[in-house]
Amino acid sequence: MHGESSGDLSAGEVRQQTRWAPSCPVLDRPSFCQVPATLHFSTRMHRPMGSNSITFRHPAAFWLGCLLVMAGVAAHLPMLWMSRYMHWQMAGMGMSPGMWFGMAMIPLGLGFSAFGLMPRRERRAAAQAPAIPGFHVTDDVPLNRAHWALVAALVVALAVDVMKPATLGFVMPGLSAEYAISHASASLLALVALTGTTVGSVVWGRMGDVLGRRAAILLSALMFIGTAICGAMPSFGWNLVMCFLMGASAGGLLPIAFTLMAETVPAAHRGWLLVALGGVGTSAGYLLASGAAAVLEPMFSWRILWLLGLPTGAAIILLNHWIPESPRFLSGAGLHEQARAVLQRFSGPRANAIAVDPPAAGAGDALDQRHPVTGLRQLLQGRQARISWGLLLCGTGWGVANFGFVLWLPTNLVELGVDPHAASALLARSALWALPGIAVVVWLYHRWSSVRALVLFIALTCVALLAFAAMSWLQVRSAAWTMACTAALLVAISGVIAMLIPYAAEIYPLHLRATGAGVIAASSKFGGILGAGLGVLGLMGHLAWSAVLIAVPLAMSAVMLLRAGVETRGQRLEQIQQALRLED
Repeated sequence: MHGESSGDLSAGEVRQQTRWAPSCPVLDRPSFCQVPATLHFSTRMHRPMGSNSITFRHPAAFWLGCLLVMAGVAAHLPMLWMSRYMHWQMAGMGMSPGMWFGMAMIPLGLGFSAFGLMPRRERRAAAQAPAIPGFHVTDDVPLNRAHWALVAALVVALAVDVMKPATLGFVMPGLSAEYAISHASASLLALVALTGTTVGSVVWGRMGDVLGRRAAILLSALMFIGTAICGAMPSFGWNLVMCFLMGASAGGLLPIAFTLMAETVPAAHRGWLLVALGGVGTSAGYLLASGAAAVLEPMFSWRILWLLGLPTGAAIILLNHWIPESPRFLSGAGLHEQARAVLQRFSGPRANAIAVDPPAAGAGDALDQRHPVTGLRQLLQGRQARISWGLLLCGTGWGVANFGFVLWLPTNLVELGVDPHAASALLARSALWALPGIAVVVWLYHRWSSVRALVLFIALTCVALLAFAAMSWLQVRSAAWTMACTAALLVAISGVIAMLIPYAAEIYPLHLRATGAGVIAASSKFGGILGAGLGVLGLMGHLAWSAVLIAVPLAMSAVMLLRAGVETRGQRLEQIQQALRLED
């Protein structure tokens, strides 16, 4: 059928044929159904798509913007180089004209690159908007080289996202000493960084639904490069500003990476790959942060840890060849030929069976009407509202537990009578025991149930927290009991965050998928801000009451997700949305 020539057809005509497919792309079960297959034809030759499978408005503008951003960062290095004789201390130095000029070049470069990344959205759509075509073909293929290349590229993006908060702990001592500020003042840096990542997750998630997943990742990485000048700021105030922007840039990488992965890999492998991607990316980020602090900080001071934003962000830009645009986003934007090119890249010969309807004159923006870009409020409307509230409550509770309870745990254990050195060793051993738990999470999410696995680990987190509360009330001093509770808590919270954002990337519709993943990711970071605030108020110093305070909302989220959550294991993204529509 697809091998026939269209030379016998007049201009503007298409031939509708019917083919028999072994799996119906609409029904939630294998069946034989008639699927209309529409043949493309044109009197002119179609130019093959580029390797990135998306048409940029001005590719030169993107690369010019990259050069301007990197030049802006480089303009700050001479002043930093002058401080080498003072062990790279710049406190009290003024901003040179070159630094001001470089600071102005960075937003200019970001503007050029944003303009260059905007795709040409041809507003010609089919007279009758068809269902998104051909994705059932890609969901049935085995993993191939293109899939693994995308996984490797996104691991780098996630590692960069994790490096930002992980680096804060290594920066604090040197920064406090250079600027002669107290630890309380220095802690503002962590608070500002978490606020930046919270804002960035929401903003970049929205950008991912407007400009595209690939464009959001590349722009976020480019902004991350620009904020590397944080390492050359002579005053603490400028460090706070740049740290906020650095957090805002890095915060968008995680939700967009999960969204792109969810829309590209086959349904049979999507669950375990998403969870494993989060685990590997998180581990790589912490290893990079700790390794850089151990090797580079003694030679170049704490400032080198911020300047690493330049090479790590540049690595993501250089990997753009292996980061395609989401075919589902392209199809929803009316870019059918580009969508088909990406499908061919990931499906090989099977993509020849994909049908893409041609545009018809006077059709208007039918596809855009079918997938309108709407505001954040739609996340809390309709059937998905109950899931959204459960995920938001879970993310906030997790953030308070991870950035509040766990950080205060060594201090609280000492107050229970545990030796300070023994408490640190206990936490280290418990963290090592928690690592194999990620493999259990991957297996449960992929083989058992996605939503029930998430609920199970939320419940396990609640049990571990309540066990700590019981220890405090009963004055338990058992090292074995303490280690068991600590290991259980670390396994549980690691499992929750490993599944939380991947699940969010699966359950939202196409035009809200990146936004939804970004908002849920932001909730976990907002929980970190809340946990830090509760620590300042002294609540985290009470082991029992802080544990109960966190366990209650987490238990509520578990009940909400158990009642309203939808199963995603092995389901195509279109099938998940159909199930949600039927329940609405």
